[in-house]
Amino acid sequence: MDISIHYAFLPQTDPDAALAFYRDTLGFELRNDVGYAGMRWLTVGPAGQPGTSIVLHPPAADPGITDEERRTVLELIAKGSYGALTLATDDLDGLFEKLQAGDAEVVQEPTEQPYGVRDCAFRDPTGNLIRINEAR
Repeated sequence: MDISIHYAFLPQTDPDAALAFYRDTLGFELRNDVGYAGMRWLTVGPAGQPGTSIVLHPPAADPGITDEERRTVLELIAKGSYGALTLATDDLDGLFEKLQAGDAEVVQEPTEQPYGVRDCAFRDPTGNLIRINEAR
């Protein structure tokens, strides 16, 4: 049995800023841009990997949650404690420089971790933690 990751979901609070970050800064392809009821869902993914996508969705859009739950979700997003994603690249230093020049919020510069990974970390425009591992 072959199982792969098809979609991962991250919240976005500003679709234009999210698109600029994931498409223009990270270089992902825009695969879908869907509007509904004043909200916008974006699907992006790395070029050459059509089977793996990230859906950037409006947070707490589920009609089944309460207003209090919606406020809690938005508070967690604002703290940067809600969504996270780990990416990998063969040019960690080059990608770090590109992200830093693009005004992404640096959380951690490239660092050799004690558990054998060299990585860095940023926050996307919504506050989601994006860790980037160096592919070895």
